[in-house]
Amino acid sequence: MEGQLFAHEVLAVVLRVRDRRLDCLLWQRGKAPFEGLWSLPRGPLGAEERLGASASRHLAAKVDITTIAHMEQLETRSDPERDPRERVLATAYLALVATGSEPRIPADTAWHPVEALPPTAFDHGSIIGSARERLRAKLSYTNIGFALAPPSFTIAQLRDIYAASLGYPVSATNLQRILTRRGVIAPTEGTAPPTAAGGRPAALYAFVSRSLVVTNPFAAFRPPPPRTASAVRA
Repeated sequence: MEGQLFAHEVLAVVLRVRDRRLDCLLWQRGKAPFEGLWSLPRGPLGAEERLGASASRHLAAKVDITTIAHMEQLETRSDPERDPRERVLATAYLALVATGSEPRIPADTAWHPVEALPPTAFDHGSIIGSARERLRAKLSYTNIGFALAPPSFTIAQLRDIYAASLGYPVSATNLQRILTRRGVIAPTEGTAPPTAAGGRPAALYAFVSRSLVVTNPFAAFRPPPPRTASAVRA
């Protein structure tokens, strides 16, 4: 109807890598619609608020906002049927938490693997999928990995973060070569603590910048080619 006003909400897709798995923060709804299903942190846009400020405010109700290493606007959803009660526009944000960071979360909130989500409310499962694809794309042509990694790390640790985020195995040697050549990471003077297996301690690396930078606009990580039948038989 001409002149009709619609509600507008903001959502946050909070992602992290832990135990070689990409996780998303969800809270369980306690009332209809979709009672008992899992939802992204969300809330209405205030009359005097900017979208980013509103996203931060609602996110702070579920997680310590100071642990968010990077946040950016993801997309706006305008399907008239996305909320069964009334028409609600939704602007989603992607937020990343570094490995090793442990933000305090309330009892109705939990981390869930992106590749095995529980039943989700509204269109939130689809929005999480969009966030995963945004992250995968930006890992190719930006330094966004800084927001998932601790301040210093071994190449093996960084490989696990990239592999979990991209959804396929990553060569540590190739990753080190590519990111070093692009000036994304650099060695530090430190080494990792010795392990029970012994051997030479692994060198520690760090991201050159811990703010978002486009490093190669034409680059793209791609999954390794599938093994051929002859290779399998061999």
